[in-house]
Amino acid sequence: MPAARQPVNEPPTNRRLGRLRKRSEFLRVAAQGKKAATPGVILQSFAAAASAPHLDAGADLWLGLTVSRKVGNAVARNRARRRLREAARSVLPRVAVSGHDYVLIGRTETLTRPFPLLIADIEGALRRLGAHSESSPGAHQGRTGS
Repeated sequence: MPAARQPVNEPPTNRRLGRLRKRSEFLRVAAQGKKAATPGVILQSFAAAASAPHLDAGADLWLGLTVSRKVGNAVARNRARRRLREAARSVLPRVAVSGHDYVLIGRTETLTRPFPLLIADIEGALRRLGAHSESSPGAHQGRTGS
């Protein structure tokens, strides 16, 4: 059986991406973290404390996805979630800062935005929040709160 291939444009990575599942985890990120809005997605980021209950599961990054009914019916929301999940899998392990919780909030544009632009939206939001591993320490830190 041949070994799994890495995509040509992306460097190999061993960082694990965990999932935020509980409502309290989403609320903590929303209340205490920073957020950046782009045409395709809203990204919330929170530097998780070492005492956070989900940090003992072995993942380096934690991701939560949410898409409201404003985006469309169940089929449209699920499609938006699948697109966000795949975009996050390609971007976050490669460039996001470890030890953070990230929440991606789908927008109506998430459904129709070309996939490369959706990826660019996530990378741009990470840079604005100062959570991009290649961003400078003096970069704009984004907006706090809601």
